[in-house]
Amino acid sequence: MEQAATAADAARPTVLFRSPAFLGHDTGPHPENAGRIAAIEAELTRADLRRDRPEIPFGPASREQLERVHDPAYLNAIEQAAASGGGWIDGDTVVRPDSVAVAALAAGAATAAVDAVLDGAARRAFVLARPPGHHATPGRGMGFCLLNSIAVAASHAVAHGLDRVLILDWDVHHGNGTQDAFYETERVFFCSIHQSPLYPGTGAATERGSGAGAGFTLNIPMRPGLGDEDYETVFAETVIPAARAFRPELVLISAGFDAHRDDPLAGMRLTEAGFVSMTKAALAVAAASAGGRLVAILEGGYDPGALGRGVAAMLTTLDTAE
Repeated sequence: MEQAATAADAARPTVLFRSPAFLGHDTGPHPENAGRIAAIEAELTRADLRRDRPEIPFGPASREQLERVHDPAYLNAIEQAAASGGGWIDGDTVVRPDSVAVAALAAGAATAAVDAVLDGAARRAFVLARPPGHHATPGRGMGFCLLNSIAVAASHAVAHGLDRVLILDWDVHHGNGTQDAFYETERVFFCSIHQSPLYPGTGAATERGSGAGAGFTLNIPMRPGLGDEDYETVFAETVIPAARAFRPELVLISAGFDAHRDDPLAGMRLTEAGFVSMTKAALAVAAASAGGRLVAILEGGYDPGALGRGVAAMLTTLDTAE
């Protein structure tokens, strides 16, 4: 079992799921690299946010947990690629010999975080893992992502009997893989706020789900250049009313920090204050119907300083919630 949290005292209520293993999956000069985790760790140390937390162990997601989201043939293919020395899935997404193990550990951290809040060991958790996951579809890795950790976490919650799980995705890129995983179910409400046009080109407002899932996907494409006040308005007028109407029993956040004004891969203008505002809104939804149960899972964010500050600001907000 890998180590998940920080210290051993519950003075700070948010459990951190973190491990040195997430420095693996060596992608070299790729934007999604181990330096992202190092930058977060450095900022948490600087801000004195690592100590005095409960400690909860975790290990890799099981094959059963992964197959609730991903096709067995796809899992076999990336495992074989890793065992053969690795390679590129596409022009953005690389597999190294340890990549599938690291990604499975990230998914395992996400499911352990769900267990922690459902079992009452914690009300809130933050999974500081990589590689990110929300672009990974059931049958394909893409966009820096191999396994869809937040989708695995949501399906894990549903398998444990929850009927209403909210996924709030504020990564600057649309979470196409997460959307694909739950497009036809009413038990997971997927809401994405993302820059458009931008990779991967999905996430139109007309994409609302199908079959039993009709109406349970909400996409909010945003033009480039918008900032804190614009996001606050969208949350107040659209995101929060829809989320409250769904009455989730658990809130999951795809916590990307690449909408920050300093991020090199996008064109939004959020500051740390914007991420704090969105976190407070998510906490209010969780408090209203989910007993405060909330799990945040790291996605994108490619300016090291902005990423570290954003995570620290969000974590401080989670810590100070009622």
